[in-house]
Amino acid sequence: MNALRQALVDPQTAAILIRSGAYLAIAGDESILAGLPNGNWIGGTIPYFMGQEGGSTSREQVFITALLAYDGLTPAIAQYDTEHLPQVCVDAPDNGFSLIILPAFSQIHFDYAKNTPTYDEMYLKPIVGWISGIHLGDTGICVPKVIDGRTGALLENQAVVLHLPLPGNISVNVNIVNLFRQGSGDVIQFESGGFEAASCIINGHAMPLAQYLTEIGHDARLPLVADYNGADINVSFKSINGAEGKVEFYGPVFPHIEYRLARQFDGSYETAFAQASADLPEASFSCNCILNYLHSELEGKRTGHVVGPMTFGEVAYQLLNQTMVHMTLEMH
Repeated sequence: MNALRQALVDPQTAAILIRSGAYLAIAGDESILAGLPNGNWIGGTIPYFMGQEGGSTSREQVFITALLAYDGLTPAIAQYDTEHLPQVCVDAPDNGFSLIILPAFSQIHFDYAKNTPTYDEMYLKPIVGWISGIHLGDTGICVPKVIDGRTGALLENQAVVLHLPLPGNISVNVNIVNLFRQGSGDVIQFESGGFEAASCIINGHAMPLAQYLTEIGHDARLPLVADYNGADINVSFKSINGAEGKVEFYGPVFPHIEYRLARQFDGSYETAFAQASADLPEASFSCNCILNYLHSELEGKRTGHVVGPMTFGEVAYQLLNQTMVHMTLEMH
């Protein structure tokens, strides 16, 4: 059973839904989000979408996810700062899920990536969501934000969450589509964590990371991958600046974690992604990485039935990069 409806719409349609009292998650350009009426919604800045007509870059439209409130079960909206974020799953409904949006490259983004496994009741209650971003042409001009639709407050270092309780006969299934697997090459480690790095340790020896990636001719579309108890977790490259000796990431790296570069898959990036998403059913909630959008050249193309914002990171319990998150609700 699908208790959500997702679509790329104009701001006027979004405003009508907000005024109806609907509970919504909304993705869009900051200027559009700031102009929407107050109501039962949370949002995040991003102008890239997979709409019902295909991939789209738009500063004039917004992507809405409408959440159905069941009789007697009222959704709750909350803000979390870095101090209170570890309580996010404690506050979640016993049966249902939580939809979280965090601003990219903020301290709360870093903390969520680092500390998720320590949160009380994490992995016991479903939590999905995404990392807000900006138009890539606005880099250095503005920063990603989230918005609490109850007040219209735009926030640079807080998370917004919509907790949705479900009846006992509905269960939540969270799936991850990840094209990448850890390769068998050099072990890469870092002495400090963050969204950028100058130096690293390659097989036990210190080396400038940008120099290393340049020397091996690395395809920056292939991320770093760490093995977390059998799960491949990507850290994607945002930029590799050899002149400045700096590498930037879409998600943080952490010290003492063993990373390897992802192994190349057969065929083109576009073909691999199309095959991975072809048989997915219609999602109750979904989002996809901006890098999948760019590298697969999804502008004007579809990803099966899967729609949603194209984001600077994805959440399926923990923080992910260069993946698609796909959630379904099932009646039993």
